[in-house]
Amino acid sequence: MSGYPVVLDGESIDALVVGGGSVAARKVRALLDAGARVRVVAPAIGEPLRAMARADARCTLVERSYESSDLDGATFVVAATSDRALNAAIAAEARCAPRLVNVADDPDAGNCVTVAVHRAGDLVIGVSAGGVPGAAARIRDAIAARFDDRYAAALRALAALRRRLLAAGDRTAWQRAHDALVGERFCERVEAGVVADEVAAWR
Repeated sequence: MSGYPVVLDGESIDALVVGGGSVAARKVRALLDAGARVRVVAPAIGEPLRAMARADARCTLVERSYESSDLDGATFVVAATSDRALNAAIAAEARCAPRLVNVADDPDAGNCVTVAVHRAGDLVIGVSAGGVPGAAARIRDAIAARFDDRYAAALRALAALRRRLLAAGDRTAWQRAHDALVGERFCERVEAGVVADEVAAWR
């Protein structure tokens, strides 16, 4: 699959996840973490998904077999059943709908894949590794070891400065600040813990 990476606004996603087991639970957890609304359809739904639904009103459970009409209103579909043929059928219907669809056991059957994600505040890094999720997870973990909460704090400060200057109508000041603060040594300065002080100097 050729890849065109994008970051979707999680709060704009109405997801349909078909499947009630551990794979579906992982997909639902990631969607909820991103802010999505998730509807789970499966004839048997495991306790991890039931616990998510009890804890989060954005997760609803429909305990029955998948029906084509379940695609109605969904902007993102995940086929995560233990039945490969059913997953393929869901993917075919979703592609015709058309919907974004990810197939847990056969990424090429869908039209998008999910990635191994590292989050540190507003920093979101996704890793895709050619259909080898274990490798993607290892690479994600290596990235996470460096891009930690120091980056979250620096980006939070920069975003607040950007909002303040643009709200004041001073786009030129923001451009000057950006050029001064986000230069070639940005990562080095974040890891030295000096970016927050540098941002504070822009008053």
